[in-house]
Amino acid sequence: MTRPITLATGQWADLELKELCKITSSIGFDGLELMTMDHLFNVDRASRDQQYCDSLRQQLQDYHLDCYAVNAALTGQCVGDNWDPRLDHFVPDRYKGKPEEIRRWAIEQMMKTPAACKNFGVDTVCGFLGSPIWSYFYSFPQTSEEMIKEGFRKIKELWTPIFDEFHLHGVRFAFEVHPAEIAFDYWSTKRLFEELEDHPAFFLNFDPSHLLWQGVDPLVFLQDFGHKVIHVHLKDVAITLDGRNGLLGSHLPFGQSRRGWNFRSLGRGDVDFESIVRILNERGYHGPLSIEWEDNGMDRLEGIEEAFRQAQALNFSPSNLDFDAAMKN
Repeated sequence: MTRPITLATGQWADLELKELCKITSSIGFDGLELMTMDHLFNVDRASRDQQYCDSLRQQLQDYHLDCYAVNAALTGQCVGDNWDPRLDHFVPDRYKGKPEEIRRWAIEQMMKTPAACKNFGVDTVCGFLGSPIWSYFYSFPQTSEEMIKEGFRKIKELWTPIFDEFHLHGVRFAFEVHPAEIAFDYWSTKRLFEELEDHPAFFLNFDPSHLLWQGVDPLVFLQDFGHKVIHVHLKDVAITLDGRNGLLGSHLPFGQSRRGWNFRSLGRGDVDFESIVRILNERGYHGPLSIEWEDNGMDRLEGIEEAFRQAQALNFSPSNLDFDAAMKN
């Protein structure tokens, strides 16, 4: 199949781009999903400096790599979230602890991102929207419907001008349905599309690992929302509900066996990726299959080497004939 196999770089952001290019090129990857961090994809520079974009593109090409999407998840989170100290990890030092300035900076960055991507020759941005109501996911203290409506309205108010800018530049935003986002499961995703009135710049990045542990069937989700999927993450998840382990994670760090679920390297969890690829084939999806390593129980280099081989095996083409067509007279 011609779908490129890429690596999401967020979990590798401790490395310089050159080192990351060496590693992924030697394994056989087709490209990198660059995170919008200064040493990987600097949005400010890319939005105004074509030479920077050309140099970055050349650096990838020197290692026979391409870029089909950038990832602005951390910046996007800062647009829609109510501030808490965790957001300070995603912003320049001068904004830490300043909620209004963090949101203003994040909006400015997201408004620059489509121009940066257009200069770089990429038409897809993966990311998060944040959520002002994630803390209400369990309705105690009591949560009114008006509070939920206001949360969705706030996301529409914050993000519509950004999506308009994306549309103006011919760049698409691929939102990842994910816990801590305004849309985190099937019905909240449906509600979000309705709230945004099917904005022409708004699409989905499909990551089944975030659905399965919640009890949402990724295959059903893909069947119903597949027409909006323009990017795919390959990340697995293992569910281990043994009577002690709970779905909410028990405040235990990822990788611990006492958790009710853990992310796993591709092929080592419970996601039915073969059926997912068959649905993608039915829908004519030719975009990237982007491996995202988030397995704290496995060395990351071993993990991506194995995951790449798994992705190659999954990257099969649909049949171009009926299996019994040859028996016709």
